[in-house]
Amino acid sequence: MSILQNTPLLAALFAIFFAQFVKIPIHFLLTKKLDWKLMTSTGGMPSSHSAAVSALTTAIGYEVGPGSPLFAVSAIFAVIVMFDATGIRYQAGQQALIINQMRVDFQTFVTEVKGWPQKDGPQKILELKTLLGHKPSEVFAGSMTGIFISAIIYSFILV
Repeated sequence: MSILQNTPLLAALFAIFFAQFVKIPIHFLLTKKLDWKLMTSTGGMPSSHSAAVSALTTAIGYEVGPGSPLFAVSAIFAVIVMFDATGIRYQAGQQALIINQMRVDFQTFVTEVKGWPQKDGPQKILELKTLLGHKPSEVFAGSMTGIFISAIIYSFILV
């Protein structure tokens, strides 16, 4: 089987690109700001990680059936990825928010209390990335996106 004929792989890759692209119009509808950087960012609605693993698992289900060991491996992999997206990665983003605020507060404290002179104006504080993980609704939307993409591929395109 050629890599270009590997439908589960292609479905998962398409799901990633689709989920990343659709973040742009969703963000625009909510904020009225066009942000093309969302195409390569983590976090946000929908989860591209969830879309990918759901598309992959659904495609494997179509290819070899839900009773196969390969489907079981893919399903467990999908659950772990989605759990990680809402758990560990989301909490790391929340911690980054707090750490960033603590750094700003400390900088303000040092500047005001000690009266340290600023060299060349205020110094930029490098911030930690806060959009790392997903809310459960973002993971759910991503997983539905992936399932929908594979279902369309196998129902209408590969007939």
